[in-house]
Amino acid sequence: MILFPAVFSSCSSKLLNKGESRVVKNSKLKTIKKDFEGNRVKDGEFQNLYGGSGRKSLWEVLKWKFSANPQKEIKDSEEYNLKVIKNSAVLKEKEDYICWLGHASFLIQIDGKKILTDPCLTNPPTVDRLTELPFKIEEIEPDYLLISHGHYDHLDSDSIEKFDNSMALLPLNMSKLVKGMNSTIKTQEAGWYQQYDIDEQFEIFFLPAYHWHKRTPFDTDKVLWGSYIIQTKEKTLYFAGDTAYSKHFKDIGELFDSIDIAMLPIGAYSPRYFMKDNHMNPQDALKASKDLKVKKIIPMHFGTFDLSDEPLGEPEQIFRDIGKEENIEFLDIGERVLV
Repeated sequence: MILFPAVFSSCSSKLLNKGESRVVKNSKLKTIKKDFEGNRVKDGEFQNLYGGSGRKSLWEVLKWKFSANPQKEIKDSEEYNLKVIKNSAVLKEKEDYICWLGHASFLIQIDGKKILTDPCLTNPPTVDRLTELPFKIEEIEPDYLLISHGHYDHLDSDSIEKFDNSMALLPLNMSKLVKGMNSTIKTQEAGWYQQYDIDEQFEIFFLPAYHWHKRTPFDTDKVLWGSYIIQTKEKTLYFAGDTAYSKHFKDIGELFDSIDIAMLPIGAYSPRYFMKDNHMNPQDALKASKDLKVKKIIPMHFGTFDLSDEPLGEPEQIFRDIGKEENIEFLDIGERVLV
């Protein structure tokens, strides 16, 4: 989550008019949860159906930024760097795999099709990327983009510019934003619990998350946010996007019998008073994995960008400690695990 960057763009839709309160969805797509009517929009803003909004005022941001960090000394002295494996050979592999590119960006190959999640592969506004990439952005050539929400550390225009003619499977009301970055990209929007219409042997679903949207002072929650399931005939993969912990994990776990691999965020959680409605900590991620009935966890959302007060290495350290009895696989950047 990056707040109040110095880059301005607009995002509007006929779906979202001031003064209206209603539920919206893509009427052309299948809804897989029978009792779900659609996403609620009030006064032009999507509503968080699982609790309050994680959005913060400028005053709250400034209060955090100018407050003392009790872990500053530890953070300043730590020597923690994610390992990067230079591995362009993975792009030519035929097997199904998941390859971590850092933060919430994964390259997932299913049936020979390349799926890229939350493409932020450069330096978003106000934040430096702390790791290299395992290969050049131009080499990726994704067939599909899955973009969980519009925050700058999950949707990066410099990355999107490189992906001509990809198909982006998006939350409601994000198409204009993405096409403004690259007009060649094809888009399809879904609300929560909807299945995208793709001509593949695998299926992709858009599901809830506990988060929010903002890229400018004027587009707060004008675009939906969420998570994804990729389901093949043999395996079910879950990409959580950016999220705090809430009941949505149990709801997803009830809808899908079991999840083989879940990519769950574990970092950018401190201070809790500021971050708890935005990001999970390692303890939350472990609870989420139980709710989802996950067989294997791949941690993400740590070590690539410095977004919060905790030391960069703390999320991994804590998660390894509390997850000793769990099937957790930490990936190096550029490392892949077979699906």
